[in-house]
Amino acid sequence: MTASESALPFPEWPLKYREALLEADREKLSERIEAETAIFGRLQQLTQSQDGQAECQAIQDVINALRLIKRDRLNSPDWESGSRGA
Repeated sequence: MTASESALPFPEWPLKYREALLEADREKLSERIEAETAIFGRLQQLTQSQDGQAECQAIQDVINALRLIKRDRLNSPDWESGSRGA
């Protein structure tokens, strides 16, 4: 782990999200999207705590971004609008 990674305010899930965001290989991207598992796990931990509002907002932003990546780059259905990516 680099010094900049250890300085992240939220240690694990941002790294997985960054890997998904930067993945150019479509086949590997499907695997990288599994960052959602780490994100939702962390979100569950935060629901049991009073001290996580900033991280909860960051997680919500990332969930939305991953949804768009799935829709736009993997042509997955957009669960929010019910439409498919172009």
